[in-house]
Amino acid sequence: MEDRIPVIKRFTGGGTVIVDKSTLFVSLICNKDDVPNVQPYPRSVMAWSGSLYDEVFKSVNGFQLRENDYVFGDRKFGGNAQSIIKNRWIHHTSFLWDYDVRNMAYLKLPSRVPQYRLERDHTDFVCRMKDYIERSDFVEKTVKAVRNQFTLKQVNLEDIDSYAKGGYLKTTRLLTMEELEEAMADTIQNT
Repeated sequence: MEDRIPVIKRFTGGGTVIVDKSTLFVSLICNKDDVPNVQPYPRSVMAWSGSLYDEVFKSVNGFQLRENDYVFGDRKFGGNAQSIIKNRWIHHTSFLWDYDVRNMAYLKLPSRVPQYRLERDHTDFVCRMKDYIERSDFVEKTVKAVRNQFTLKQVNLEDIDSYAKGGYLKTTRLLTMEELEEAMADTIQNT
């Protein structure tokens, strides 16, 4: 609040992430029938996404899905959030292509942490994807992995904007200063 950093609440939930120009996002929006071996449940969707990224990172030593995170060895570079409604789901991943170490100071140790974190602070727990794979290789291999499971069609940005003009529920939003102050007060009360 003091530094007036905008805070966005995602409708898919998930943990707190720092987002800047070096964060890469991949969102997979699927109908259950389009992915027949995946049940619309968190573990099933995570297992499927892990196998998708196994294909992307097969040339990178140490890649694995570990406790809902994507890691190289024991260092996290990708975090996930999901929303599942009936027979449809969305799986978001925030990839740390690069990051400013100073921004990690804004992140507090969450109440639920993966066991493999071993109480490490953020700078010892996370790593930069750019140290493991070229950005163009990541994009190319991700498109290829998705293409192996789906038929892809390239769409112009203007066409995407036309979909957004339709009626849909906007639930990812920028939090107001009042909401941040209320959250801060709740945090202080609970400690």
